[in-house]
Amino acid sequence: MELNLARISIRLASPVMRYSIKNIIFDFGGVICNIDVKITEKRFAGLGFKSDDGKSLAAATKLFEDIETGALGSQHFRDELKKHFILPVSDAQIDEAWNALLLDIPEPRIRLLEELRDHYRILLLSNTNEIHYLCYVEKFRKQYGYARFDELFEKAYFSYRLGLKKPSPEIFRYVLNDSMLDPSETLFIDDTLMHVEGARNAGLHAYHLATDQGEQIMDLFQKNT
Repeated sequence: MELNLARISIRLASPVMRYSIKNIIFDFGGVICNIDVKITEKRFAGLGFKSDDGKSLAAATKLFEDIETGALGSQHFRDELKKHFILPVSDAQIDEAWNALLLDIPEPRIRLLEELRDHYRILLLSNTNEIHYLCYVEKFRKQYGYARFDELFEKAYFSYRLGLKKPSPEIFRYVLNDSMLDPSETLFIDDTLMHVEGARNAGLHAYHLATDQGEQIMDLFQKNT
């Protein structure tokens, strides 16, 4: 299994030779796990979330930033978020609504990653928080039998543990240094353009996965010829 460079070269900012990529760093939400933020917006609105437009989460953006960098712990996040609701809400209600955006982890994506381990060093880099992490790692365990992401990837990096988040080039430099990766031999794949640009600013090859057009990671690889 190898990269289909004929397909991906159009959106790579720098040329890459066929056999120069030895390491691949994957985003999680949107790339491996399907997500839909609108579902969480609707669940919060149904619980009486206060915002200017009645449904968006913009009123609590700073809280979301802080929990993803670990500046807020899970319980502190819940307590602060409760202040944005008209009526009292429980921790369980917040967690259910907050986790509602996490959808399925399609099997073909996991089988691809399992095969890629024989050809590349594969890693995970995700902007996430402890509440989401505990939710999807449990889904992952039940569906595929992996107790930890590190069993599928060489190493998994999460923003809330590092105190850094994408698109900051610093988080990419941290991963490169920690796993001793050569950026010229490393490809980062993400469905958010500004994250891709952050990776490029750190010297990596980076590909913007067009999930809004139905593109999936399976489309980027082909069987060895």
